[in-house]
Amino acid sequence: MRSVLLSRVPSTPPVLMRRLAIANLVAQIGIGVTGSVVRVTGSGLGCSTWPQCEPGSMIPVDHAEIAPLHMWIEFSNRLLGILVVLTAGAALLGALYTRPRRRRLTGLALAMPLGVVAQAVIGGITVLLGLAWWTVMLHFLASMVLVWFAVLLVGAAGEADGPVTRTVPAGGRGLVLFSTAVLAVLLVAGTLVTAAGPHGGDPETPRLDVPIPALAQLHVDTLFLYLGTLVGLGFLLHAVSAPRALVRRFQVLVVVVLAQGALGGVQYALGVPELLVSLHVLGAGLTAAAAAWVWAGTATRPAPVDPRATPTGDPADTAAPEPAAASV
Repeated sequence: MRSVLLSRVPSTPPVLMRRLAIANLVAQIGIGVTGSVVRVTGSGLGCSTWPQCEPGSMIPVDHAEIAPLHMWIEFSNRLLGILVVLTAGAALLGALYTRPRRRRLTGLALAMPLGVVAQAVIGGITVLLGLAWWTVMLHFLASMVLVWFAVLLVGAAGEADGPVTRTVPAGGRGLVLFSTAVLAVLLVAGTLVTAAGPHGGDPETPRLDVPIPALAQLHVDTLFLYLGTLVGLGFLLHAVSAPRALVRRFQVLVVVVLAQGALGGVQYALGVPELLVSLHVLGAGLTAAAAAWVWAGTATRPAPVDPRATPTGDPADTAAPEPAAASV
């Protein structure tokens, strides 16, 4: 009986699945930016507990020790978390009702709500520990991981579970893997600078007791190492005549990284103004997304077939679909 009912549920069209995946990606990047607004405005403890906002209340209540503005900024960020849950859940439902069901697509879609739950737990621990700098670091880095997988989900929405065709040789794939590892170190170094900086989410929050100039220099050195790997990757893509789609993705990544580096330099020179901090967080999300998109472009799989399409007898209707960029 259950199988009969499920068979009557319309299959998720590839176009809709892709839109759901993109919405999830936008939400994952957006929640990181709104989290930075909470931090730079000193509203991290606007809700003093978790999962409630105040003991006995899910919404802000008058509190002599907390300014109303801080309460509502933090509470609004928590409400936006509901949007992240909805987009992640919608993407999972879309993947589950894709016909035929695709294992990779379903697995990546499942990772989204599971990651959101993990983020909620980390966020709760962060509040309960009074915004300890290392918990804020974990909260941000987890967001970047979710952004990465959200990009892979967008790619998987346009792929079938077919054979993989590599678009670059093994050495190129290895260089992309190495650059990804360097990017991870770069993101960690950036969070260390933030952990020692002035924007801890609350004026009373203890900061990382390491000189900021030393951490900033580590961040810059790692950035130059990452740029070096991108230069090498650029030469390799040219040498192997990589597909134009992959080259375009690489070009976007280079532009985003250069813009992010310039923004970071201006931010540091101006004394870390609040607006630039949030823009830098946005840039970090876009950098992670662009790097993941390059990673996905190093392999292709056949495009999925829309089950609603019916052949008309034209040979073009039954021709094999063009391959799409793979996400793993």
